Parts: sequence; structure tokens; C-alpha cells
Amino acid sequence: MSKNIDKEAEKQEQIARGQRIKEIRENELRLNKTDLAKKIGISSQFLGLVEEGRGNLVYRSIKLLRDLSGHSSDYILYGLDDNVIAETKECLEEYTEDELIEAIKILKHLSLFLRNL
Repeated sequence: MSKNIDKEAEKQEQIARGQRIKEIRENELRLNKTDLAKKIGISSQFLGLVEEGRGNLVYRSIKLLRDLSGHSSDYILYGLDDNVIAETKECLEEYTEDELIEAIKILKHLSLFLRNL
């Protein structure tokens, strides 16, 4: 039964991913299927399958769509909020690499401490 639940959840994710891609194509890029398909290196028929939740893009096509749309791969694949990623990057830009490494070490120690409470 667990496998059926996993497959159903995977199918729902694939459908949602297709809807996001269609939304990007129609409402943001304002492209038809043929034009977007050419830009990301696939056929328009396959793009239709992807948008219907019956196909998945390969890495190269996701990367091209990401570059074209300005959305993160995390948004395209999983629907994760682009703003959080952009805001985090902006916030972290003011710190040096050494400061960020130290902050990560502190977070690891804090998480271990909280887990053991």
C-alpha cells in the first residue's frame, strides 16, 4: 500500500510541475508550446505531455527554462518560493565566506543541542 501512496504522490507532483511550467509559459513568457519547446530543446508534443503531467523534463531543459524564466529550479520542480531563495542570497551577500562557514558550524551545534533536549 505504501508504494501505491508513493506513486500517487509522485504523480500529483508531476501534474503540479506541469501546471507550473504551463503557467510560466503562458502567463510570464507569453510563448506558445512550439516556441518554448524550441528554446528548451524539446518537441512541442513532448512539452504538451509535460504540461499535462505525463512527462518530465531532463536536466538540460530545466536549466534552459530556469535561465529563460528567471525562476529557480526549485520552483520549477517543486514549487518552492523563489522569493525566499532570493531574499536569503541577498541577506548572505554581506558576509564573508569564513563568517558563513562559522555560522553553519554554529547552526549544526544548535540543531544537535535542540535535538537532544
